[in-house]
Amino acid sequence: MSDVGLPRATRLRRAADFLALRDAPGRLAGRYVLIRYATATGTTARLGMAVSRRVSKRAVERNRIKRQLRESFRRMRASLPPLDLLVIARSEAAGADNAALRAELDRLWPRLRPLKPAAPTGTIAG
Repeated sequence: MSDVGLPRATRLRRAADFLALRDAPGRLAGRYVLIRYATATGTTARLGMAVSRRVSKRAVERNRIKRQLRESFRRMRASLPPLDLLVIARSEAAGADNAALRAELDRLWPRLRPLKPAAPTGTIAG
């Protein structure tokens, strides 16, 4: 039963986490979503979602998109590298049906790869 749902440890909850991902180096773009990602501090992938009123004025539509994002992430979480993910919905997502949203996400998740560590910037002492 532990595989059902999204535990607290797999969700981004702090505003600082969301802000850090706005400028993250990793980026994957699709027709309906944009995924920003960075190396996670923990051992598992964590999900954050941004579905604004620009996507749809109707809350029911925004909630439908978020449900599809959560379910897709929940199914793929075990196979994802330890990354912090921010999935930003585009306005085209409101007009897409559930199958199209899921198909795009299923295509994007496997393309997530761990980022290379930053090169050391220290000076050489001599």
